[in-house]
Amino acid sequence: MKIAAIHQPSFFPWLGFFNKIVRSDVFVILDNVQFPKTGGYWANRVKLVVGGKGEWVTMPINRSYSGTKNINEIEIDNSRSWNQKMLKSISVNYGKAKYFDEMYPLAERLLYSPGVNLAEFNLKVIHEFCRLLNIDTSHFKRGSAMNVSGTSTDLLVSIVTETGCNAYMCGGGASKYQDDEKFAQNNIELIYQNFKHPIYEQFNTSEFVPGLSVLDALMNCGAEKTYELIKGEV
Repeated sequence: MKIAAIHQPSFFPWLGFFNKIVRSDVFVILDNVQFPKTGGYWANRVKLVVGGKGEWVTMPINRSYSGTKNINEIEIDNSRSWNQKMLKSISVNYGKAKYFDEMYPLAERLLYSPGVNLAEFNLKVIHEFCRLLNIDTSHFKRGSAMNVSGTSTDLLVSIVTETGCNAYMCGGGASKYQDDEKFAQNNIELIYQNFKHPIYEQFNTSEFVPGLSVLDALMNCGAEKTYELIKGEV
């Protein structure tokens, strides 16, 4: 069995994102789908601990465009000093974390040079976290560089077929929007990720807060333990 996983380029992703990476034979960064014109979105926001609670941290984007744009066409709005505010928040809320001194320089290096393109920045962040966690990225592909077509389930089937895989790993909420029968019709086995969120010590909360950026685990547990959390070995 050869497994493909597909995910849009998230902003400072959570543990489950990296679980898909380590469990797949081909990991496709889906950067060529439409970015929502309004509302929050994982491509430019994530949760971190702020004031003892999980709060959204957002990277502003330039929304002054007409029509629609794909994720790889979206520009970051760097006129609002968002990166400096995020770094200050990380420093204030994680400054006493066990591994703060090891992890903060990476966050600082990434956030001080975000560039302009949203997808490129998120990819850089993902690659840097993978490097830190010793996660191989040689099996990465970008949707925008693939010869694929269709929307919704048809697009997913096209991508998996293009990768040469015969199985597709999907997240827990996939049943709400995908047509499972279409995978069967194309001889693609469905594998549900079923990632069980690990519980680890968070020094700055009264009770465990799940679904945060991988940065939270790195600050509290360090790289080696975080890798074990990602793989589900803890």
